[in-house]
Amino acid sequence: MQTRNKVLDDISQLMTNAMGVAQGARNEAEGAMKNMLDRWLADRDFVTREEFDAVRAMAQKAREENIELRARLDALEAGSK
Repeated sequence: MQTRNKVLDDISQLMTNAMGVAQGARNEAEGAMKNMLDRWLADRDFVTREEFDAVRAMAQKAREENIELRARLDALEAGSK
């Protein structure tokens, strides 16, 4: 009976160790993928959300100024005719 318990204990220990190794491999794979993705993204000229929003606001302001200037130009042209 003790032999059977020893075998079960050994199998249990082996499975526990295998799970630890699998978890370690998973963590390493995740880390490697994250590093690879970070490098890939760094090589691209992606902008941050803050930079995008700043340029978007500048474009909106320029568009509004353009509309105002066009209206003034139209008024000046109408007055000279």
